[in-house]
Amino acid sequence: MSGRPSASRRTIIRGAALTPVAGLGLAACGPDGGASAPATPTAPVDLGAESEIPKGGAKLYRDHNVVVSRDAGGALKAFSTICTHAGCAINKLQGTTLICPCHGSRFDATTGQVVQSPATEPLAALPVRADAGKVIAGPGA
Repeated sequence: MSGRPSASRRTIIRGAALTPVAGLGLAACGPDGGASAPATPTAPVDLGAESEIPKGGAKLYRDHNVVVSRDAGGALKAFSTICTHAGCAINKLQGTTLICPCHGSRFDATTGQVVQSPATEPLAALPVRADAGKVIAGPGA
């Protein structure tokens, strides 16, 4: 007989009951917050009217995980809105600051640069162009 006390039946049942709950908690802290986020475009995507992006501003396209900004001169820039910290889909734009819902990283939507950690890498730039008044973003744009 060993010197360690054996686990009671109640302890084993309690542990078994808590295991799925712990798994859900870990999934919620995963890179996608427990929900599967679509990736950024793998082909050109029509995002809509170019006129919706103000000079000096930005527009978030949640359905495509893309943000498009326009500088004072009218040039467009696009970035993936998949956070470089843990892979979460960024779903909030305040002015020209993107805010990740998972861990609070913030990015400049006009440059893709990190403005608040925990992320340390900038957002991935995407090709973007205007065509007949529409914004087209993604590879091949």
